[in-house]
Amino acid sequence: MGRLRIALAQINSTVGDLEGNASKIVAAIGHARESGADIVTFPELAVCGYPPEDLLLKSGFLQDSRDAIDEVAGQSEGIISLVGFADAANGRVYNAAALINDGRLTNIYHKVELPNYGVFDEKRYFSPGSYECMPFEIGGVIITVNICEDIWIVGSAAGYCARRSEARVILNISASPFHAGRLAVRRKVVTSFAQRIGVFVCYNNLVGSQDELVFDGGSLIVSPQGETIASAKRFEEDLLVSDINVDSSCQDKRPVSTSPIGVQSIVLRSGSPQTRSGVPAVCAPELGRLEEIHKALVLGTSDYVRKNGFEKAVIGLSGGIDSSLTAAIAVDALGADNVIGVTMPSQYTSGETRSDAELVAENLKIQLITVPIQAIFSAYLDVLREPSGQGESGIENENLQARIRGNILMALSNRFGWLVLTTGNKSETAVGYCTLYGDMAGGFAVIKDVPKTLVYELAEYVNKKAGRELIPRSVLQRPPSAELRPDQKDEDSLPPYSVLDPILQAYVEEDRSPDEIITSGFDAQIVKEVVRMVDRNEYKRRQAPPGIKITPKAFGKDRRLPITNRYLAGLFASLNVHD
Repeated sequence: MGRLRIALAQINSTVGDLEGNASKIVAAIGHARESGADIVTFPELAVCGYPPEDLLLKSGFLQDSRDAIDEVAGQSEGIISLVGFADAANGRVYNAAALINDGRLTNIYHKVELPNYGVFDEKRYFSPGSYECMPFEIGGVIITVNICEDIWIVGSAAGYCARRSEARVILNISASPFHAGRLAVRRKVVTSFAQRIGVFVCYNNLVGSQDELVFDGGSLIVSPQGETIASAKRFEEDLLVSDINVDSSCQDKRPVSTSPIGVQSIVLRSGSPQTRSGVPAVCAPELGRLEEIHKALVLGTSDYVRKNGFEKAVIGLSGGIDSSLTAAIAVDALGADNVIGVTMPSQYTSGETRSDAELVAENLKIQLITVPIQAIFSAYLDVLREPSGQGESGIENENLQARIRGNILMALSNRFGWLVLTTGNKSETAVGYCTLYGDMAGGFAVIKDVPKTLVYELAEYVNKKAGRELIPRSVLQRPPSAELRPDQKDEDSLPPYSVLDPILQAYVEEDRSPDEIITSGFDAQIVKEVVRMVDRNEYKRRQAPPGIKITPKAFGKDRRLPITNRYLAGLFASLNVHD
């Protein structure tokens, strides 16, 4: 049949930066052309960034997006390009792919299958495309185009179009967000489609971060036999160039349609690809579980800070495990010169945690500012003594300290333009073991979706990666404490994290009922209390800053429950039989 050279330009677009994204696309087209590629593809909605959300409701944005595609087309001579953009046509908006040949926009494909689950909300914005195929032929090789979800649905139009057109190669452009283990799922989907339809699949995935979503790249090319021919790097931009040899044996292994549809023929200006010397296949190294999670947190932090116009970040450095890990991630993301730690000791702060905060700052080579809060706390207590009335003080005094610290961090943020990174983890956020306008005060929550037990694993990974103890052993071994009252420990208020985290995973991420969780071996009273805490603290989570998604179901876009909600009364009634 023939040989094609395909380039997958895995780029990091910024939502709304139409000019910047277009310039990046044009530059990548140039590099692909220099590599001798016949075709270069770009990720889903590469022109406008993904997901653009309600920007798609602005007519001016849609027109500017189309203008950007025209600008890209005008600078794409000598190569075929497939570029994702938002297309307004016939009074509707489509998730689209523009086919550009030698400087001219020749066709537009509209995504058919629109995901509307988890973090996806595409049916709010887009109309589904028709089942019209967009096949084209180069040197005897028929190629069809589709977008992300189109190949995830068994029996979708993507398979129908490939069979009807007798395609040998599928170009799929995608924006599939990361969570731990997601790459294996993607590979299974792409491989299954390639084998089921009998085609090569060139899958180009977005890389970069947008608010709480991280896109990890990992673009790949899979043969009709399900073998990975080439794969791109993860968590960074890459140009994956590979030759695809489409021979007659591949053709014989797939069904031929009895009623093929018309195919657009494209002549390559560069001449026959058969005369070129081949390029070696490249497969990016595999990443372990902790390595991919760490890279996701670093990329998510870096992109959020930079894309939102900040240069430096500030962190309340307590000497505990959460703030230590957050600081280490921030340094990897931004550089030590751009991270500032603030230690804010009170009368309840132990000498050990204070010295550990200083040691973490020293190990990470970041600036450390010390602002004692005892005098401020005493002033608060004085002015509140009369309105508070008689009786022992309670949780309000603990929360006052957290809010004083939040005020100090926000004051420094206002003064110097630093972004405040909060340090709360998923376990605390889930059960409300956090203070509104206190430790929740800030612009970005780096480890918001990281369970406490995983925090410890990542801290150990950070030390192993560095070859030394960036996070001191004393921090890893000390029982976690908010240090807001004498001898306080997290386990005074919560089950051990080794018990809490599996319950939270079952209830939050897997949507298992309390009865199911209890049946799997957990204590009924503990499950009852954990579920109660999760459900009653939705109001706090609604007011939390965005944070990086690394689990299958994160708080925020993934999980949206009503704050005012009486279902929990019936829920607890069902638990009584196990008490």
